[in-house]
Amino acid sequence: MRLRGSVVTLGSAFALSMLLSGCAQQPIVQRSVAPNPFGYQKVSAVCHVSPVTTAADGTMSVNMTVRSDDGLCAISVQKPGTGSYASFGVSPAPDHGKAFLYNYDGRTYVNYTPATAYAGADTFTAELIPGGGKKREHLVVHATVDATGVVVAKPAVAAPTPKAAASTKKTAVRHTTARRKK
Repeated sequence: MRLRGSVVTLGSAFALSMLLSGCAQQPIVQRSVAPNPFGYQKVSAVCHVSPVTTAADGTMSVNMTVRSDDGLCAISVQKPGTGSYASFGVSPAPDHGKAFLYNYDGRTYVNYTPATAYAGADTFTAELIPGGGKKREHLVVHATVDATGVVVAKPAVAAPTPKAAASTKKTAVRHTTARRKK
């Protein structure tokens, strides 16, 4: 049996063996990480987050610029000494949106989604609990929300107006029967 067009020269075999021997000397490290369970969520078209700063009292704060286009803006934090926080909460909650916290791959994520088409300022505090009897940490998020280009779709069917609602009010109907006298 004869193979056509497949000629391996001694020089190319030597080059290939040298290339593979170089790879063999480097250890291959594989790290298996499950996919982010919340990675499917829509991200805002505008999401800028400043570095986290820490005040003298230990309170952390961050500034965020986000568009109110139904997308989220995320902040990733780790407890001192690396790793995600054991527990967390939000108090007070944002007035013009929603906050969602979760742990993934050794980090704690703070997601903020502003109310659709809202423009203005919003603030909330993420309560971060390191665990092991350590004191809670506070992360204050100052969000500047922009609604440039955001349009709220009008519903296909309008809600009834108060006047129309009043006309559909049920009224009591009395039926009377009169008998004829013979």
